[in-house]
Amino acid sequence: MDTENGLVVLGLDPGSRCTGFGVVRERSGQLTLLETGTIRPKSSEGLSLRLGALLTQIAVVIDRWSPHEAAIEDVFVARNTASALKLGQARGAALAACGSRGLDVSEYAPTVVKKTLVGAGRAEKSQVAFMVGQMLGCKPQWAEDSSDALAVALCHCNQRRLSRLTAAGR
Repeated sequence: MDTENGLVVLGLDPGSRCTGFGVVRERSGQLTLLETGTIRPKSSEGLSLRLGALLTQIAVVIDRWSPHEAAIEDVFVARNTASALKLGQARGAALAACGSRGLDVSEYAPTVVKKTLVGAGRAEKSQVAFMVGQMLGCKPQWAEDSSDALAVALCHCNQRRLSRLTAAGR
């Protein structure tokens, strides 16, 4: 893995109707936003076509940036079983897109992402978006799903750095 120019991380916030993605580079502790956006398959299409579109479009982002690592938001407990199942299927499409490109994926619970960035596991989405902007040195001008995906990528960078420091201190 060539990380001489920095570590490139893809963050994903999956959903069957809208999937957020964010690509960041970390070099010597400096974070840079490379790209963020949303993937919105046609709602008029069946689930299998929407999942196929997710897989294809995530693969395009991976091909464009060649990230070294990826991170995805883990499934949260949902009250609606049908919604939870669709979310799980969207996560599966995202994981398959990463796997098809040889990219390993780390998974983070939403509370871990929020606690890592904001300091509170029950933080509001607006607080998370604010911290994402602070960490990347820009004002968030993107969709909420993009902000969530960037938060997952930044959480991964922080967790990775913490793991290295912990290992070095042994």
